[in-house]
Amino acid sequence: MVSPQELAYALALFAWIVLLVTVVTKKLYEWMRSRGLPHNVAIYYNRKVIHMGAGGLVALLTPLVFRTPALPFAFAMLLAALTYVPHGTGRLLYWFQDPENIYEVHFCITWGLSWVLSWLLLGTMLYAVVPTAFMSFGDAVTGFVRNLLFRRRTKSWVGNAAMAAVCVPVGYAYAGPWGALAGLASSVIEHFEFGPVDDNITVPLTALAVLLATRAAGLL
Repeated sequence: MVSPQELAYALALFAWIVLLVTVVTKKLYEWMRSRGLPHNVAIYYNRKVIHMGAGGLVALLTPLVFRTPALPFAFAMLLAALTYVPHGTGRLLYWFQDPENIYEVHFCITWGLSWVLSWLLLGTMLYAVVPTAFMSFGDAVTGFVRNLLFRRRTKSWVGNAAMAAVCVPVGYAYAGPWGALAGLASSVIEHFEFGPVDDNITVPLTALAVLLATRAAGLL
């Protein structure tokens, strides 16, 4: 049963995400363009800002304010639908959406599923902070590094090293040495692409797989 307090928290966090996506990053895009940054560079930075400000911040708060994954999952699916609509209609939110991929939709879906899977398979939502934080903060850091160095979307082990510097300590903080191992594994797997299966899917799934394996072995 969802409490009124949980619903209030969910609506407040949803409002923050909408404000970030529709106002803050749009203004940030205009500022970056005015400073001479190319369109593709500006939208890539914005995507990573959204990763951290929406996915990452909310991930840290979720186990503190919600008792079950019901509302986080429901609102994540709503955001997935809302971010897909501009692609389907051809009216992209140009300051962060890329016509060549719908990875932000994947992000919303896997973010929401991470909470449900953690709840069902690991018995707590706390461990879901690990895959969602890796996907949000870790992937954002590697994206910032790559954008700064190459000014285009590409893969580089320098970016993966930066991601590991974030994910390993975060994983350790929430799940001990096995969480740190999950951070390292996720930072490595992010380097590789598997067709339409992007790192917004492979990173959290890798983290969850490591946690599940260690739980099955009686180590977590």
